[in-house]
Amino acid sequence: MPARIVKGDEVIVISGKDRGKQGKVLRVDPRSERVYVEGLNIIKRHTRARAGTMEAGGVIEREGPIHLSNVALRDPKDKKATRVKTVVENGKRLRASARTGAKF
Repeated sequence: MPARIVKGDEVIVISGKDRGKQGKVLRVDPRSERVYVEGLNIIKRHTRARAGTMEAGGVIEREGPIHLSNVALRDPKDKKATRVKTVVENGKRLRASARTGAKF
């Protein structure tokens, strides 16, 4: 089955604390069915400074995982949430918007 959401896609969060927000997918974890979206689901990690390295201690903020069911691909034409369908063009499978038919 082809990947529905891949790195670099623009997505909209459809459920959870960041509902309605948009961002770019930084990475996808297919095994746990989670995506990391730029600037969304920010978590704070308290870290200790490491001796011998240049890592500083303190509170580090970074993106946390969001389940795939809680995000939807953003249609490039009308900028709304859409489902993804697969179309075959010249013998190649492409992803397309179910709303407008725009190809990704």
